[in-house]
Amino acid sequence: MTEHTLNWMYDAPFIQHWHIDDTHIDHYKHVNNVAYLSQLEKLAWAHSNALGLQFADYQSLNRGMVIKRHELNYHLPAHLGDTLECATWIVQCDKRLTLTRQFQFICPERSKTVFDALTTFVCVSLDTGVPKRMPAQFIDAYHSACITTGDIAKP
Repeated sequence: MTEHTLNWMYDAPFIQHWHIDDTHIDHYKHVNNVAYLSQLEKLAWAHSNALGLQFADYQSLNRGMVIKRHELNYHLPAHLGDTLECATWIVQCDKRLTLTRQFQFICPERSKTVFDALTTFVCVSLDTGVPKRMPAQFIDAYHSACITTGDIAKP
């Protein structure tokens, strides 16, 4: 099954495959909550890198996008041996301080969404942690990748 046949929330997802191994499993024998958060971070960084922003750019600009809020929705358990299709989109970017990413993880074997999340990021100075306007490089990368301009649709 390809990403074109999966029921994505939005068109043109940025996708990575996540194979579930022993390190991701908790005592309930399904993927641990912390593993999902770790995968969100990896996916967001991979997407930022694909948009042309590396952590070295953040450092040279003395800016970073830090998490203000996570909204996590666990729909179905994922288990050892599953491979999930993990997607992200930038669904809001105000070109000043904030951007919002939508995430969706689908189990292709079941053709079901097992997890989705909405994360709001705030631009800060890396030196002080104080909110600061996005530099032009962030606006160029993130706003140009933003898929919506209005309200964020809820799944």
